Amino acid sequence: MKMQIRSAFWLVLMVLPLGAFAQEEADSLSFWKKGGDASFTFSQVSLNNWAAGGQNSMTGTFMLNTFANYAKNKSAWDNSFTLGYGLTKQGSDNLIKSEDRLLLTSKYGYKAGGKWFYSGLFDFRTQMTTGYQDPPTNSNVISEFLAPAYMQFSLGMDYKPNDNFSLYISPLTSKSTIVMDDSLSKVGAYGVEAGEKYRGEYGASLKSVYKKENLLQNVDFFTRLDLFSNLADEPQHVDVEWEGRLNFKINNYLTAVASLHLVYDHDVKTSEEVIMDNGESTMVARGPKLQSKQLLGFGLNFKF
Repeated sequence: MKMQIRSAFWLVLMVLPLGAFAQEEADSLSFWKKGGDASFTFSQVSLNNWAAGGQNSMTGTFMLNTFANYAKNKSAWDNSFTLGYGLTKQGSDNLIKSEDRLLLTSKYGYKAGGKWFYSGLFDFRTQMTTGYQDPPTNSNVISEFLAPAYMQFSLGMDYKPNDNFSLYISPLTSKSTIVMDDSLSKVGAYGVEAGEKYRGEYGASLKSVYKKENLLQNVDFFTRLDLFSNLADEPQHVDVEWEGRLNFKINNYLTAVASLHLVYDHDVKTSEEVIMDNGESTMVARGPKLQSKQLLGFGLNFKF
């Protein structure tokens, strides 16, 4: 079952661009605006007879951001795809992933008047490889491909005053949490019932995106905010995801990147290792916490 879903997912990723190209053949190229950027950041620390001590380390992160937007008459169709993967190695330890995400968003709107659009949105996100709670030992799996995966379908209104900003508000949102890994679903990870692989929630959502090239000279800025509230069950607990990124252009190919990614999901419980009185360690369940990820890197960047 898991292999079938995995195959279907990659098939969708291949078919969507083909559909876009087919539509492009039927319509003038002027109705499409496509582009993106790919970057690779790298850092290394190499020590030899260093009296103060320390470990050799290497980190590499690849990011791909693409978009294909269609606008004609009163119709607007925005599509974006993000892929990110990074690895870190310290000394003789096993490789540890530091970045891993797939994000696909598609939004169709029909102009209602002024800067407002009647809109429908589809959002899918997951990770590609296995994640561990105890790297570099790598004995406790906490994530896999499609474990978890999140899907959202929603209907609402989209405010688009220009190409740089969008504010999408939906009072009708369906959020699905998928956990296809048997060991994770067995313990009820990521909010699903123990033994189940799917959880459905219904509520309201908000999605805001702002991007600006040359916000300052040779500095590009991107930010997005996603909010979701399950109106049927504890609506006061709002799921929050925010990301901000600055790209500092050095020349046509070199760039420095600074980013911050914050996530709060009330259904994602955390745990931590506690040393007992007898000296043995055990994992103790904790409540939900704010998750954060920061990146400061230097490397290659290519825009297309």
